[in-house]
Amino acid sequence: MITVEQVREALAGVMDPELGRNLVGLGMVRNLRVDDGQVSFDLALTTLACPLKDKIVAEARAAVLALDGVKAVTVNLAEMTAEERERILGSGQERGAAERFNSIDRVIAVMSGKGGVGKSLVSSLLAVALRRQGAQVGVLDADITGPSIPKMFGVHQHPRGSPLGLRPVGSKTGIKLMSINLLLPSEDDAVIWRGPLIGTAIKQFWGDVLWGRLDWLIVDLPPGTSDASLTVMQSLPLSGVVLVSSPQDLAGMVVRKAAQMAQHLGVPILGLVENMSYFVCPDTGKQHDVFGPSHAEETARVLGVSFLGRLPLDPRIAQLCDHGAVEDYAAETFAPIAERLAETAPQARCPLFMSVQGGRE
Repeated sequence: MITVEQVREALAGVMDPELGRNLVGLGMVRNLRVDDGQVSFDLALTTLACPLKDKIVAEARAAVLALDGVKAVTVNLAEMTAEERERILGSGQERGAAERFNSIDRVIAVMSGKGGVGKSLVSSLLAVALRRQGAQVGVLDADITGPSIPKMFGVHQHPRGSPLGLRPVGSKTGIKLMSINLLLPSEDDAVIWRGPLIGTAIKQFWGDVLWGRLDWLIVDLPPGTSDASLTVMQSLPLSGVVLVSSPQDLAGMVVRKAAQMAQHLGVPILGLVENMSYFVCPDTGKQHDVFGPSHAEETARVLGVSFLGRLPLDPRIAQLCDHGAVEDYAAETFAPIAERLAETAPQARCPLFMSVQGGRE
């Protein structure tokens, strides 16, 4: 006859791949019941949006089904409370050496569910526009495997160390930058890392970098809704996120996924920006919708968020970014977007059951 103790011992051999500790030791296994070979238990995750959720459930089920006498396993997924999550994450995450010396008023993440829509461009132009207003601004490049921020700003020197932590590299107008590309021997070197290492790097860019006094820190996220985005939303005191889309229906569909992630994790969505919205012919001055009619305002309305504005498809942007001179772009169309965010973005904030059943195959 299978016992609760035997099931618990089996589950103690299953690791949370992100936290590197077993499910029982983390306190994730709850309400464990065994009845005539039928095993059920609650599995409390740090978040139901965890990208590795299916993997954890599958491994937990397999470990229990491997026991003699087990006929079926029911796993009820639950989400930890904020206090439980803080206690668990805090046990393996001490504050960075520099974090207590930093004072950052607003932290804005720029995200989309899809690559190629211009998140890095929007991040850069937002930083430039805010800097032109006289603000102290930094950019944290959280796209660890595809960093582009240093190239766009023409910054190539390595960060200098200090007793308190790494110092970000300043651009020519005084925007503070930190990116994995600034730490590599060559900017062409590939970063071939799994999710936990990427998450660790992002947290170190927050806590081990001496940002000092900033009015704004812009976080440039990679595409998608997986590890990097989850790390930023759970570990950084975000004021909110800015969503970036483009006119295609596909981009709108994917950005809605990103919005759902932010909403599920309780992160405010500050608005939606549509990039590559139109092209103005230099010969005629006529505006052309190169990628079809805009759906941005409709998407923003469906999501219940503010529509911040459109950015044109401008060859000069590409030329300036390629030459590390994004700060030279006039960006008249972006200034109102930055002004609106400056008016609405809040100060940085401090950071249900589903049933999965199955028996033996």
